Amino acid sequence: MFFRPDTLCPTAPQMYTKACMRKRIITPSAETIRSRAEGWLDVERAAIVEITSEDKDFPVESAFLAGGSRGWRAAEPGPQTIRLIFDQPQRLKRIWLVFEEKESARTQEFVLRWSSDGNSFREIVRQQWNFSPPETVREVEEHQVDLTDVSVLELAIIPSINGGTARASLMSLRLS
Repeated sequence: MFFRPDTLCPTAPQMYTKACMRKRIITPSAETIRSRAEGWLDVERAAIVEITSEDKDFPVESAFLAGGSRGWRAAEPGPQTIRLIFDQPQRLKRIWLVFEEKESARTQEFVLRWSSDGNSFREIVRQQWNFSPPETVREVEEHQVDLTDVSVLELAIIPSINGGTARASLMSLRLS
């Protein structure tokens, strides 16, 4: 079923989105459309989002909403991927990520990469972070980049490099 951008999404709570996020679950393995409010890319209009899984209470679209969102969380433990496939190639200057973990101590690793052709990927950053609640619960990453003709942006998250039952989550992802 397809929805026009100016119609409400019947499956999403209105507090999350006014239009349907185009997304699909995946197996692990020109002009920039910008948000008028802050100069951030309007991902809902600019890209299809592919995800390996999502908790129904923490949908991926909430990671792209400005202010006060609960963010995205995987439905299952283990490595996860969020992939943005842009309708038109984008020029990216800034990538802003926020991760939070308030429950358990763990070391997370993420890899951010991009592609101009959808086949060959170039790594932007690979980062590990130690969450140690209640002191260290938030990781904020801001990357200044100069990427042209970005057709795919991919975020791969290993929620705990030691394995276990940790689930990947992402509070916020913004692009400009």
